[in-house]
Amino acid sequence: MNPKLFSKDFTLVVIGQIISLLGNAAIRFALPLYLLNQTGSSALYGTVTACAFIPAILLSPIGGIAADRVNKRNIMVALDFSTAGMVLAVSLLMGKVNLVVLLAAALMLLYGIAGAYQPSVQASVPALVPQSHVMAANSVINMVNSLASLLGPVLGGILYSAYGLRPVLKGCMACFLVSAVMEIFIHIPFQKQTANGNIWMTVKGDFGESIHFIRKEKPFIGKGLLVICGINLFLSAMIIVGLPYMITEVMDFGEAQANILYGFSQGAMAAGGLTGGICGGIFAEKFSIHKVGNLLILCAACAFPMGLVFVFVSSEIFCYLIMTVSCFMMMIFSTVFGIMMLSFVQTETPGHLVGKVISVTLTVSMCAQPLGNALYGVLFEVCRGFEYGVILFSGMASLWIALKAGNIFGKLSLSHD
Repeated sequence: MNPKLFSKDFTLVVIGQIISLLGNAAIRFALPLYLLNQTGSSALYGTVTACAFIPAILLSPIGGIAADRVNKRNIMVALDFSTAGMVLAVSLLMGKVNLVVLLAAALMLLYGIAGAYQPSVQASVPALVPQSHVMAANSVINMVNSLASLLGPVLGGILYSAYGLRPVLKGCMACFLVSAVMEIFIHIPFQKQTANGNIWMTVKGDFGESIHFIRKEKPFIGKGLLVICGINLFLSAMIIVGLPYMITEVMDFGEAQANILYGFSQGAMAAGGLTGGICGGIFAEKFSIHKVGNLLILCAACAFPMGLVFVFVSSEIFCYLIMTVSCFMMMIFSTVFGIMMLSFVQTETPGHLVGKVISVTLTVSMCAQPLGNALYGVLFEVCRGFEYGVILFSGMASLWIALKAGNIFGKLSLSHD
């Protein structure tokens, strides 16, 4: 390990992220799946997951502003303790309140906390590592995210299928508590900024400063965000809604087997993210920002085998394998793309703005996700028996966006250079 990269504090951030994200991945896998198993409705599933993104969109800018004005370690500790308390509340309320309302509220809180949490983690990277190691550090953080996402759904799927939802909730609560205690010992350099009046004036001023920076000083960031919104709307949302629906409701597997298979497919996606993170770290110096559009083209191309296999192949296990492999490859390409874009934004943004600008980029990029989730929930419901058409539509729309993005990122690099 490079000592300049893996300092004590950065190592504690990495370990804390592994534990916290493991719990987060497991519970975000189990709660929607439990809802889908109980109702069998893709429209309800899509609506609930769409609603879950709304708090993340609203709280991400607040998290970014806080990351620049409050000690980032304190934010991480407080939010992990809060998540543990929320999971405990869900466990105690199970069977006592309306299931849909409870799970929708829980998912909204989970996503909202994550939206406020991630800007602190990402804004801490430039403060803990030298600028020359920023992309490598982002690759490590991304690999941690992918590793947790790999293990969380697999372990959560096995535990949920064997024992039900409550043991998953208990295990996740323990993860958040351990992570919060560990993060207490992290030291992140922090310089207090002067507030501009009351809290609302401060929020308005900081948010306005970030928007001005993106629109006027670095407009290429805004163009990249529009591309990401399009991909989230047409491709990411299809995977989020379509993968569990196809495996657990369309394919003729038993409920327990389908839940385990879905857990493994989620694990395969996380493995793709882990592979992409490794590639981003190893080949950090060889990737060029002006070629990043090619990665989106490859992502979009992965959707076509997922749809065509249902047209030409009758074996459901073969269809499952093709879907899983396609998602694995998609995650490799999208992860490298995400690492490159995040590193680019971090290195182009002044230190006093990095938390706010990252939160704005996260907020804008997430705005399309709720609409996409709701859209595909309805499309899969309406197109029963012709689900492959929905998947192929997703691939065609995403490919068109990716081809347009190639020109945008090529010009972005030329204007930047």
